[in-house]
Amino acid sequence: MKIFKILGVTLLSMGMAISLSCAKKPAPQQVVKIGALFSVTGPASFLGAPEAKTVQMLVDQINMAGGVKGAKLEAVIKDTKGDPENAISFAKQLIEEEKVFAIIGPSTSGETMKIKNLCEEAKVLLVSCAAAEVIVNPLAKYVFKVPQKDSQAAIKIFETMKKMGISKIGVVSSNTGFGNAGKEQLEKLAPENSITILISEVYDKTATDLTGVLAKLKSKKVQAVVNWSIEPAQAIVAKNMKQLKMGVPLFQSHGFGNIRYVKEAGEAGEGIIFPCGRLLVADLLPADHPQKSVLTKYKTDYEAKYQEDVSTFGGHAYDALMVLVKSMETAGLDKEQVRMALENLKGFAGTGGVFNFSADDHNGLGLDAFEMLTVKDGKFALLEQK
Repeated sequence: MKIFKILGVTLLSMGMAISLSCAKKPAPQQVVKIGALFSVTGPASFLGAPEAKTVQMLVDQINMAGGVKGAKLEAVIKDTKGDPENAISFAKQLIEEEKVFAIIGPSTSGETMKIKNLCEEAKVLLVSCAAAEVIVNPLAKYVFKVPQKDSQAAIKIFETMKKMGISKIGVVSSNTGFGNAGKEQLEKLAPENSITILISEVYDKTATDLTGVLAKLKSKKVQAVVNWSIEPAQAIVAKNMKQLKMGVPLFQSHGFGNIRYVKEAGEAGEGIIFPCGRLLVADLLPADHPQKSVLTKYKTDYEAKYQEDVSTFGGHAYDALMVLVKSMETAGLDKEQVRMALENLKGFAGTGGVFNFSADDHNGLGLDAFEMLTVKDGKFALLEQK
């Protein structure tokens, strides 16, 4: 009988111990998966590599600070290699298998357009890191983008040209989604900005020599050249123009915002003019500028962690993730509520500008998000305009 009593007490004690142990064990932290489609390798790696690094750095920082609404973020990053077919395949995988909360990216406009309807039909938020205006025009309920509009980049270029007395230009663009969209905006907006495009040529994105194309522009006696692309060809255009002794200004799109393009162009890159966000000149901004602290912290954190120069493309990934996180902080972890919060996000200072989204504007940036920059002594500098 004593044995049974002792055994009973022992089992009771063990049960209480197990019960207490279970009571003390914290509940597992909720994990929210964020899908990311970036061109980490391949011809568009200048865009995707810094984007992927930025997202991972930010997710680590957010999780160390306690996550979002108590939930831990998990970045599920896929390398599309800049291939639209890869983007489609990975987007389906993220939606159907990974059950992601949202997707940020892709890096390029062509990839984004390939998955725009896919995300819309699945009712999965897509915050693109690509620039073409067609991503958000026509409007799609679940699709947003954070880079500045290509139409506004074209307007900034034309405004600068007029101040410089330039009215007759030549245009070259790559045969990509971004290149085609930019060419369309330039041709559409030139007449109303008193600019005449004497010649417009398209080149293959893999081109390694553009002297033949640029010789056609030179024969037309253009006063300036606009190149619209995101490929390494941006440096090739500058080098070939120097070889041809064209002697006219070269304007680039806002896709020029990576110092690696400048380094590849070498001396030929001096004097290139382009519209861009303020990340590349953060140190030149006044202390009270609304973006100053955001730009400075991101630039410092990124360069310290990866030992490489920050770029506007990594900045696009920063903006894509952080507008999503801000909306989650406002609305909680309900997908539809977060979509509505993002659509109503106002006054959010990011790397690309101060965002003010609305039901009619899924980009949220105005013309004032741009500064006109130039290349001076191998570095980016503010363009001094008279």
